Amino acid sequence: MNIHTYEKVWLAAAMVLIVGFIATITYGAVGPGIAMIDDEAGSIDPAEINDDERFAEPGVEHVGGNEYEVTVVAQAWSYSPAEIEVPANSEVTFYVTSRDVTHSFSVVGTNVNTMVIPGQVSEMTVQFDEPGEYGILCNEYCGEYHHTMEGKLNVVPEDEFDLTELSVEAPDEVDAGNETTITANVSNGMQEDLETTATLEIGEQQSERDVTVAGDSTEQVEFTVDTADLGEGDHDWTVTVDDYEESGTLSVVADDGNASADGGDGDA
Repeated sequence: MNIHTYEKVWLAAAMVLIVGFIATITYGAVGPGIAMIDDEAGSIDPAEINDDERFAEPGVEHVGGNEYEVTVVAQAWSYSPAEIEVPANSEVTFYVTSRDVTHSFSVVGTNVNTMVIPGQVSEMTVQFDEPGEYGILCNEYCGEYHHTMEGKLNVVPEDEFDLTELSVEAPDEVDAGNETTITANVSNGMQEDLETTATLEIGEQQSERDVTVAGDSTEQVEFTVDTADLGEGDHDWTVTVDDYEESGTLSVVADDGNASADGGDGDA
């Protein structure tokens, strides 16, 4: 049977199209950055997300070297956390789950695109080499305000990234003449030790303490404040650790205890 030249051309073109379709579907299923839902990342009861070890406090965790894990909770109509920051030259594994209905987790400008189904945990690993800003969108219709569901991923230079947290415990009021303590809690979320300086400024006084915080731990830094040097009144204070800062006001008030005791003796 003689096949016309044009028929041969059309047959060849059809075969190329078929192979192209198969390749496209295969890439969509297993290509880099494209995640299909399976049970490898585990399952979770949506009603117990707040009590789950991974998802109770979603965010970035350093797991060693240049590797990080990010847990994300999708819900109508937002992501938690709404803004994610990771360093450049890092390998990031995302674990995403839904609190209510089916969403998606899509990082614009990358191949990060996965469905997020209630009861399932979606997992995908991505390499971020260069600093940049990426939008995060939901591509699965999830209700009336679906179009407002968005987040942000910031990839920052390595030397600008850390996982330090600062919280301060301080009294609001203290009697004049007494000493009091302002305590800074410095948390280090990285696996490597953190060597830094904590500084307290109150009134015209300034105190500094060097502190070393082991990886994935918290250290307390105590500052002793002598109110005799401050005098009565309101005194603003600020605690600084690197680029982190907390402020408050300490009120030094007159101690009326002795006056009351004297008055009692006079009446007797």
